[in-house]
Amino acid sequence: MAIARPIRMLGATCILLALFLVFQIHQGPNGSSSKLTYGMSRDPLLDPTGEPAGELWRAEDHNYAPDSAKSDRTNAALISLVRNEELHDLLSTMKDLERTWNNKFNYPYIFFNDVPFTEEFKRETQAATKAKVQFELVPKEHWEVPSWIDMALFKESAQLLEDQNIQYASKISYHQMCRWNSGLFYKHPALEKYRYYWRIEPNVRFFCNVDYDVFRYMEDHNKTYGFTISLYDAPQTIPSLWPETRAFLAANPSYLSDNNMWDWITEDQARPEHTQGGNGYSTCHFWSNFEIGDLDFFRSEQYDAYFQHLDRAGGFFYERWGDAPVHSLGVGLFADSNNVHWFRDIGYNHIPFYNCPNSPKCSGCEAGQFFAGADFLAKEDCRPSYFKYVGTH
Repeated sequence: MAIARPIRMLGATCILLALFLVFQIHQGPNGSSSKLTYGMSRDPLLDPTGEPAGELWRAEDHNYAPDSAKSDRTNAALISLVRNEELHDLLSTMKDLERTWNNKFNYPYIFFNDVPFTEEFKRETQAATKAKVQFELVPKEHWEVPSWIDMALFKESAQLLEDQNIQYASKISYHQMCRWNSGLFYKHPALEKYRYYWRIEPNVRFFCNVDYDVFRYMEDHNKTYGFTISLYDAPQTIPSLWPETRAFLAANPSYLSDNNMWDWITEDQARPEHTQGGNGYSTCHFWSNFEIGDLDFFRSEQYDAYFQHLDRAGGFFYERWGDAPVHSLGVGLFADSNNVHWFRDIGYNHIPFYNCPNSPKCSGCEAGQFFAGADFLAKEDCRPSYFKYVGTH
């Protein structure tokens, strides 16, 4: 006996619904379905991930002995602005980085603090590596609040941000840290002899064995900046950053790179409310708790003049400008975008976000995982916009 057409249609609908539910279940809370938006049809980290193309420097082929007078290390260092009370979390970071990379290459660590390091801090960090470890004070003039900042206005502005649940709004040391990381770190005398830096922070994780010298990769391929994670910022913290940046560009049009990232910086379709709140800036930025950079770029006339302009504008204190958007705008506007590199092969986690490649060299994270926690964190992923407008190089 033939089945009536309405019954057949109902049965087909049920089958399709069941298949959809199965698909959703298999995607899971960290699955690609929560991230594949704004033009990214597939997360590149789900595909097999290898090393960067080209000739790479390896420890077995060169001299990377920790105390060698003729080492093949280039002039580069691992750096961190860190407090004495963060020792335990910093040792956790060092353990991961030594295990996955630096035990092969023995690049020096330089730790910065606005107060002297304790003997325990020095002893424990040096014991965690065969490489040299250096301990430096941030100069007082780099850390103190600039004379042109009105502290009454700072307190009033901080209260307005706190009323919007903006973290660290009233914590003056947080504002000082963001300012130092934005435009003063590269002026520290301890970094004068160095060309490249890899910034690390306490309580981050590294998941993948990296068997080549990443600093030599940066040097040999003329890379200006390397990142792992790209996010959206809270527009409430940077409403005048882009207007001030536009004012700077209007006064210095020759500083703009011919191959810049303007379209990525001003993209307004993915999260239009962010671009509106950022007064024309998408708020996309490289998450600077991991960054590998060329100090010559940050010392350049263009970037340093840009920082000086921003510093005088006061937004590091009257708003909550972070070093991540400031670095990102500087790199995105003044560097050649071809010289920015996504280190897709370096597995990395700073709570709650991940960069986790699909590679046999990685363990401890799920390939393609972007976040751990509530599903709303998925919308903070700015990589789809970056890949669309800049690429995955």
